[in-house]
Amino acid sequence: QVQLVESGGVLVQVGGSLRLSCAASGCSFAMSTLGWFRQAPGMARGFVEAFNWSGGDTNYADSVKGRFTISRDNAKNTVYLQMNDLTPEDAAVYYCAASNTNWRATSPNEYRYWGQGTQVTVSS
Repeated sequence: QVQLVESGGVLVQVGGSLRLSCAASGCSFAMSTLGWFRQAPGMARGFVEAFNWSGGDTNYADSVKGRFTISRDNAKNTVYLQMNDLTPEDAAVYYCAASNTNWRATSPNEYRYWGQGTQVTVSS
C-alpha cells in the first residue's frame, strides 16, 4: 500500500520561501514518478512538477520554473519542494502524487496515489 504524507504548508508573505515535504512509503515500483500538484479554490488541480525517483529527471510547470526546486532524501524516502519568491497565485492546496508513469506526465489522471494535501497561503 503506497502512502504519501505531505507537510510544511503554512502562511507566508509575498516574496517569501517555503519548503514542502512528501514522505513516501509502500511499494517503490508503483511510484517511480512522484509529482506535485496544486489546487486553488474553484480551480482544477494543476501540475507543478514531476520527479523520476530512480534517474532524478525533473519536469516543472512553466509558472514555477526558476522559483521551485525539488530535492530528495533517499534515506527518509522523502521528497522536498523548495518554493521561493512566492506570489498570491501560488496559494493553493499542494498535493503529492505517485505513479509508475513517465516522469513527463502532467495530468492528474496519470497519477494513481495521492496524499491528503497541505495548505499554502500567501499574504500580500
